[in-house]
Amino acid sequence: MGDMTSSEPAEARAVFLDKDGTLVHGLPHGSDPDLLELLPRVGEGLRHLQDAGYLLIVVSNEPGVALGRFPASALTLVEARIDELLAPYGVVISGYFWCIHHPPGTRVVGATACTCRKPRPGLLLDAAGTQGIALDQSWMIGDILDDVEAGVRAGCRAVLVDRGGETRWRAGRVRTPSAIVYDFADAAAFIVGGQRKMSASRPA
Repeated sequence: MGDMTSSEPAEARAVFLDKDGTLVHGLPHGSDPDLLELLPRVGEGLRHLQDAGYLLIVVSNEPGVALGRFPASALTLVEARIDELLAPYGVVISGYFWCIHHPPGTRVVGATACTCRKPRPGLLLDAAGTQGIALDQSWMIGDILDDVEAGVRAGCRAVLVDRGGETRWRAGRVRTPSAIVYDFADAAAFIVGGQRKMSASRPA
């Protein structure tokens, strides 16, 4: 019999992460990145996901760039600050993907509809393409239903961390998370617990 091993690398699994209200306290547009602070139990939750084999990827709408509130270069400082906050937990973010376009309804010259602003799935699709991610084995964690919708539209499952940020609660198939929790570490535990159940149910 021939060699049954595949020469193609296995696709990675990832957890896509909203930033403001999910990982860190939200700040007004253009605020100093040094003021960013992790929300409770985020470091522990991310370490749990990382230890379970997931890549961690931040996907965030940053309309302040298009609105002229801060330059796109400032996002590099945001990335550095998040990396600094997560270093004590041994957590490494595999990638940062930003939508720097205008929000819908902006009436300024040059404002155009993009494909990456959540709830559109473009940020997740870009990340999957560049990092070899299997979207059907991946998850999205966010604090509003636009995050959930972006994940589901990309082909992922999603967990909503309800911190009171969602105000509209528009329902629909693509806006229905697999779970609603109130703490980031509980979102991580739900994802890892589900992975273990699936692994246990597979035939040897």
